[in-house]
Amino acid sequence: MDVIVKLSEEFSLTKANAANCVALLDEGNTVPFIARYRKEMTGHIDDQVLREFAERLTYLRNLEKRKEEISAAIDSQGKLTPELSEALAKAETLTEAEDIYRPYKQKKKTRASVAIARGLEPLADLILAQTASIGSVEELAQPFVSEEKEVPDVKSAIAGAKDIIAERVSDNAELRKRLRELFMKFGEISSKLGKSEDEKAKVYETYADYAEPVNQIKSHRVLALNRGEDEGFLKVKVAIDGEFAHRLARKNYVKAGAFTAQTVEEACDDAYDRLIAPSIEREIRNLLTDAAEEQAIKVFEVNLKNLLMRPALKGKTVLGLDPAYRTGCKIAVVDPTGKFLAKTVVYPTPPQNKTEEAKAVLLKLIEKYEVDLISIGNGTASRESENFVASFIKQASRPVSYIVENEAGASVYSASKLGAEEFPDFDVSERSAVSIARRVQDPLSELIKIDPKSIGVGQYQHDMPEKRLDGALSGVLEDCVNAVGVNLNTASYSLLSYVAGLNLGIAKNIVAYREEKGKFTERKQILKVSKLGEKAYKQCAGFLRVEGGKNVLDNTGVHPESYEATEKLLQLFNYSLADVKNGDVLELKEKIKAYGENKAALECGIGVPTLRDIVTELIKPGRDIRDKLAPPLLRTGAMDISELVVGMELCGTVRNVIDFGAFVDIGVHQDGLVHISEISDRYIRHPSEVLKVGDVVTVCVLGVDVKKNRISLTMKGLTKAKNAEKA
Repeated sequence: MDVIVKLSEEFSLTKANAANCVALLDEGNTVPFIARYRKEMTGHIDDQVLREFAERLTYLRNLEKRKEEISAAIDSQGKLTPELSEALAKAETLTEAEDIYRPYKQKKKTRASVAIARGLEPLADLILAQTASIGSVEELAQPFVSEEKEVPDVKSAIAGAKDIIAERVSDNAELRKRLRELFMKFGEISSKLGKSEDEKAKVYETYADYAEPVNQIKSHRVLALNRGEDEGFLKVKVAIDGEFAHRLARKNYVKAGAFTAQTVEEACDDAYDRLIAPSIEREIRNLLTDAAEEQAIKVFEVNLKNLLMRPALKGKTVLGLDPAYRTGCKIAVVDPTGKFLAKTVVYPTPPQNKTEEAKAVLLKLIEKYEVDLISIGNGTASRESENFVASFIKQASRPVSYIVENEAGASVYSASKLGAEEFPDFDVSERSAVSIARRVQDPLSELIKIDPKSIGVGQYQHDMPEKRLDGALSGVLEDCVNAVGVNLNTASYSLLSYVAGLNLGIAKNIVAYREEKGKFTERKQILKVSKLGEKAYKQCAGFLRVEGGKNVLDNTGVHPESYEATEKLLQLFNYSLADVKNGDVLELKEKIKAYGENKAALECGIGVPTLRDIVTELIKPGRDIRDKLAPPLLRTGAMDISELVVGMELCGTVRNVIDFGAFVDIGVHQDGLVHISEISDRYIRHPSEVLKVGDVVTVCVLGVDVKKNRISLTMKGLTKAKNAEKA
């Protein structure tokens, strides 16, 4: 297999682009660097696709390596034929390669290996040959009876021979491939309730007597079945029509008219029932699980990316409120840069109910620190806290709104080593209040400090393979951080550690250098940081920002390797770096278009993709790509689930997108579900085609179950809200 050709076909790339991607990855370049600064070489492949490319490259290389190992192993037995070599060369999956190797693989003790050791293989050959129509199997078996070889009678000899034939049938790679295809195409997955007397079994009532075609089952149902089975509540199986499968297993082995045909048929049936079916059932379950896990991980990746890339609420002083009952609501005020200003505790919730006292304290804080926004955690006592905030903010001396922020992971951060390092004198809940305040100011900078699995925007994330999930989510964190860029003078080491080419150790060294030497005034200063060499600088430099530094290009996404080309470009159109700093190059794009992009790129010694990226950065240095997204929904009043009425239109924020729908926060403390069938007037395959985490949407109440605390919503006939004013 030519790996480059295979990758170019699968990812719709030219052979040259595919080869360049492989070479760049092999050289140790990071995904963000390749995707952003090597577009001419890769054909504009983006970071997400490039990660899939890298994973596929690893798989194909492992496949080729395994095929070489299998070929060598069979050859060492003197059994490698041109036909086997050709079959191995054509194998496109590890499963196909292992099927070819199965007959030659050293097996553990089996019924067939025991029979072979007892000298019954020649009898199996005679039975399988089926050369005569007259005779009896017993007569064939008689010479193989031997007390010494533990074959006491004819019956034992025939049984042993059938075991050998069954294993040969089971080892047939083509048969297994065909049956695997049939299981995927015509198989049925079903479940029955196991421990029905257990109260927890009610969770799986949907699957108590369930059956669905294998090729139609949705990923979330596969994961639900797996969890129910793991917990002992469900018994799950995958099967196809037994008679059809038996006929297929017999097809190339049974010869009509031979007196041994019946024995061969019995051996084939045994091969399917005892060896093939259980094995393929496991394979199909594994295939379904792998696909379901990949889908769940992709959903998690998309949700996490959208959550991290929410617009930053710039220029706002925020009061964070971590709700609680008995211990009181912890309060923290942070300035527009996230710097901590003040903290306190108020008791407006039961059992204290000191609402007037709490109101006085918060109104004083709002006035003193000119608070613009109150961020309320959505955990315990959130409802009472929101009602309290909504009732008093109208009395504030300045306009104040509030937002109910998903506090998932705040406690994880608060109890972490990083939380203790940032606020050593705070208790855990006080750190949570700071986190709740900061995460509305800059979600990316704050949420990067938390284990993604604790953020709560996926489905079945705790059932996923930990290594695979961690790798995928780390990729999302890296892509988001590098897409936005990082302020070299204000970023925490946790944020810096996700910049391409850096790691936690170097990130800490950067912060230590900054604290000792003062602010960075240009990018190349980081070369003085301990353990940060030219290779790391090449990867990270373009993603670091220096605001107000010596060179305005240091506050853009222009890579230092392109500074000379950038200055040539500016000179070509009679501009200078000072013009860029003053915002006087707004017409540059139109001038280049009139001049000719290809001509301009050629004169500057760069490719057109790089030229376009440079122009975008020059027109708006220091830009934040998140600014173009819709701002979060801010509120000034609270509702209760009991106030909802069917048909009521509301504005809400998408909290989570999953396979079967999306959960929307409509300001009543219980997220409502918009089922996939209620998301759009047109057919959609997945909710993510229409919605993403953080979207502000208009919804209509379909149903309310106050007792079960469930809300059903619809978006049909409605449109996505453009701003928070529709709330």
